[in-house]
Amino acid sequence: MSPRDRSVAVVTDSQTIPTTPSWNVPEALLLDFGGVIFQTRKDPAGKRRLARALVARLARAGIVADLDRVHSSIEAGLTALKHWKHAQSRRRLPRELPPREIVGDFLVSDLDDASRALLTAEANDVLLEVTTTLSTHEVRPGIRELLDLADAHGIPVGIVSNAHSGRSHRAVLAEHGLADRFAVQCYSDEVGLRKPHPGIIELAAEACGTTPDRCWYVGDTQDRDVVAGRRAGVAAVILTRSAHTDAPPFAVDATADAVYATPEGLAGALRDALAAGKQAAPMHGLTHDDDTLGRALLIDHGGVISLSVDDHERVDAFAAWLSRLLAGPEAGPDPAEVTTLIARARVAHGAFKREATRRFLDDAAPLAEADPVVFWRDWFGGSLSARQRAVLTAEAHDVMARYGRAKSRRSLRAGVRELLETCRAERVPVVVVSNTVSGRAVRAECAAHGIDHLIAASVCSDEGGVRKPDASLVREALVIARADPARTWFLGDKPQNDAVAARAAGIAHRVIVRGGSTADADVDAALTTGLATHAVDEPGDLVSLISAVPAAASA
Repeated sequence: MSPRDRSVAVVTDSQTIPTTPSWNVPEALLLDFGGVIFQTRKDPAGKRRLARALVARLARAGIVADLDRVHSSIEAGLTALKHWKHAQSRRRLPRELPPREIVGDFLVSDLDDASRALLTAEANDVLLEVTTTLSTHEVRPGIRELLDLADAHGIPVGIVSNAHSGRSHRAVLAEHGLADRFAVQCYSDEVGLRKPHPGIIELAAEACGTTPDRCWYVGDTQDRDVVAGRRAGVAAVILTRSAHTDAPPFAVDATADAVYATPEGLAGALRDALAAGKQAAPMHGLTHDDDTLGRALLIDHGGVISLSVDDHERVDAFAAWLSRLLAGPEAGPDPAEVTTLIARARVAHGAFKREATRRFLDDAAPLAEADPVVFWRDWFGGSLSARQRAVLTAEAHDVMARYGRAKSRRSLRAGVRELLETCRAERVPVVVVSNTVSGRAVRAECAAHGIDHLIAASVCSDEGGVRKPDASLVREALVIARADPARTWFLGDKPQNDAVAARAAGIAHRVIVRGGSTADADVDAALTTGLATHAVDEPGDLVSLISAVPAAASA
């Protein structure tokens, strides 16, 4: 059932109206902190009191701080932090700010270096003061009844809250006698995930011994709580109304299953579910039918779409251009030295790739791709002046795109156009998946060959930050193509990069084209071991293979 199909119970008092959905008994209840467990109210005098506390903290180190300046810095920082929070609510997988950044970059950013350094070093204690000083907390009606009801029926209750100080939230719970009433407390500053990231809900559900699709999740905001619940696939998303409920910072394309004036309505809903006796079962979890996923062609670029030969004239022209870019009051580098420095950078790049591959194979670390800034500023420009290195830092991505096109001359391989046109005719999306120094250069080459309109997207290692045989790029391409791996074809030229990544992503048809960078004997070995499922002489040969497998039977 999609969110748009769900009936929503909007409640103005503690009683549910007749349209309230009939929910199954949850295996766990997951509650937000502010707006659900507690009603929080800003203390008008809180900012001034916080400023005095920070001034006193600085005074212990012999630092004399102006109270008004500290107060104005806190006000500016809280305003900026509010905008940051709204922006994070729009992100798919937001992370929480570390305490030192919240304090040093937001709350006390206007202070002198010594004051800022001290308060940043003491960030955890400062944030404890922030929460307990700026707001008052009152247990909301119905919470104690809800906790008693859940306890009586063996339903664990967890807290899932965006917090800059989970420590302060624990202190507030203890102050109100609730410290021992929860199976788990997940705070964003402690787990590093910030709602609407679904991972924080998934973590809390796991800690309660269940999965999100068997939990009720209760919050008070649409942009954070409802969206997080939907992304996590919880059984029911419920809101208890607060000052934030009806004023999201932007339009939210998700709705709650019910909205209650206070948690009293939530306690009533749980009581009704228990009386009905329905056992926990997935209700609104996000599922999909594999039949809705289609076929796709994922294809490498270098050695597959195009073949390359060294082009010394282009490299010389690029070296001359880069020499002019770096020209200034200091000597060099002239074009010849640029060429020498490029060779040095390529050696460093090779060493980087070997070490990244070792860590990937030995430690299962992500297979990192080199950063263009590191390539040009550090590997190429390590011996240059500070000014020239600053130029390279600023211009690195453009320099890399130019270099990506200059270092070789490319020609379209036989049959590529026919293959892509066949895919277009059969509504099979094509996604390029390429290890490359420049995704911009890859797209420019495809445009130059006149095939860019036949390609849905290009997923490139320099832009994604990882390289094949890490399967991350392949999985991203499958999402783009809305493709079932069992119905998808991957065409590459390097078995140990392309076929390994494709197999790790579950792709059934792994094809290696000869004539690229891999010797025929190694292609044959990949076929023998099953790493590759097919080999072809030219990309166009894949047309007959794809056509031989009907769409409905390709799995």
